[in-house]
This record gives sequence, structure tokens and C-alpha cells, in this order.
Amino acid sequence: MKLYQITYDLRKQRDYQSLFERIKAYGTWCRPLESTWIIATTQTAAQVRDNLKLAMDADDGLLVTRLQGDAAWYGLSAKATEWLKNQYGRCQV
Repeated sequence: MKLYQITYDLRKQRDYQSLFERIKAYGTWCRPLESTWIIATTQTAAQVRDNLKLAMDADDGLLVTRLQGDAAWYGLSAKATEWLKNQYGRCQV
């Protein structure tokens, strides 16, 4: 499994629910910040992008980046912190 960070801007028509459903369908996910999610998957970044953009409009923005190596954070919830600690221990980084 690989970890990917997903960040987005939904601009005019903000259909968050459809996007959130697609992200949650990956099964292993965390939402550490308002417009940031992290998922664990075997897919490539391009495959994740192609899947998520089906829930987006042409004027929206999406960035999918693989998380590798070091990670550091500040001010996240205890739940998000625990999730990240667990995933970094189990995922290929």
C-alpha cells in the first residue's frame, strides 16, 4: 500500500459529498485538515486522480501526491495523529 495526500479546490459548484464518497471508498483514509485527505491504496497517483476527478467540475483543482519518507505535523486531532502513526508503520514509504 502507498499513502497519497489529496488536496482540492472546489470552486463554483461545490459538490463535496460526491468527492468525499469517492475518497472514502478507498477504505483507508484520514481527513487531517479541512481540504486535505490521506488515503492508502495500491493505485498510482494518476489512477487516484482519474477516479476523483469524475466527481469534480472542469473549474475545480486537484492535487494527488505520494507521501514517502519523513513526515511531520502540527495541530492535528488526536485521531488524525494516531491514524498517521499507524499508517506510516504499515505502508510502503
